Amino acid sequence: MPQKLSHSELAKLKLWYILHHSVSSYFKLLHLFQNAEHAIDLKHLEKWQQLKLHTNHIERFKDFHTDSGQAQFEKRFELIKNHCEHILFDGNDDYPDQLSHYEDRPPILFIRGQKDLIKQSQIAIVGSRKPSPHGAQVAYDFSSYFASRGYHTTSGLAIGIDAAAHHGAIHQGQSIAVIGTGLDQCYPSEHQQLSQKIIDTGGAIVTEFFPATPPAKQNFPRRNRIISGLSEATLVVEAGFKSGSLITAKTAADQGKSVFAIPGHIYSQFHQGCHQLIREGATLIDHPEQLLEDLNAFHPQLDTPQSNKTIQLEKSQKAQRQESIPQQTKVIPTQVEIPAHLAKLYAELDWVGLSIDELATRVQTSISELNVALVELELLGACRQHAGRYLRC
Repeated sequence: MPQKLSHSELAKLKLWYILHHSVSSYFKLLHLFQNAEHAIDLKHLEKWQQLKLHTNHIERFKDFHTDSGQAQFEKRFELIKNHCEHILFDGNDDYPDQLSHYEDRPPILFIRGQKDLIKQSQIAIVGSRKPSPHGAQVAYDFSSYFASRGYHTTSGLAIGIDAAAHHGAIHQGQSIAVIGTGLDQCYPSEHQQLSQKIIDTGGAIVTEFFPATPPAKQNFPRRNRIISGLSEATLVVEAGFKSGSLITAKTAADQGKSVFAIPGHIYSQFHQGCHQLIREGATLIDHPEQLLEDLNAFHPQLDTPQSNKTIQLEKSQKAQRQESIPQQTKVIPTQVEIPAHLAKLYAELDWVGLSIDELATRVQTSISELNVALVELELLGACRQHAGRYLRC
């Protein structure tokens, strides 16, 4: 149940609803009428039309003032009461300062969880929805390390790198998920448990969309400006040339934020986007402390007493972290002896992956014999297949 709204706040909520989340139209009307209560008065219909707003906005404005329109809004408002714990309005004290100076800032944020968390230091971690196991492990380890240093990880709750980053963060601290739907929905649906765990561990789920807003394709690039805007910096772990995470990186750069990227093998399809970012000026890092050092060089007040500590990956801690990663992205270290007849093949495997044809050429054997050997390695837990390529575990 959100806080009791003032007449002014309720009017802003209605205006945001009428405009169907159009940021530019919202601020244009608010500037013209000075307050939302005047803006949504039906007597100003002609002025709405003179502003040349989208036809859909005009029609929704007229419909809002009918009995059916009022009933539809009341249904949405009931959903807010049931699924939203906090509503933050642009201009209020609890609205995050990080977003307040952007022209395309969301006028309203709907939140489940700890609202104060989103005003604290955050690092965005984004990347591919189909990462390599190595990439998922990096996202997990980096976010876990950031959490141990007092930085929250912000990401988009998507499968792949986003999910691994959220899991790493909540193992050591809190995480923030910015979603592209209303709070009454979870997309993808398989992340219901992860979403709830973010809340249970003191994190927050954030959106600018009203409840009942479906996971429309255009909503996800749009929410990226919030992810990068809330964060001190954006880290891209793995990304192909057409990865959506590159949109977040570009948005972060446009916002004047630092962008970092994890390098990879030059032939890796998982890192082509990261390499492109590095060529365009993103900072290459291979250790989380490097990112924090860069941040603290510009913002000394963000430094912590642990700034000289290096990442510690004790076996017992790593085993606990491994258990926290979903099975589909978990990387399991190999602890078995490789039989002599498989040693040559195992030596050719890496963390990036090779196709079966590439492996056949390297080990000089037939495809049928190679298939048998790969199955043996998989049964030993020393190899796995991902996106048609074979990787060392």
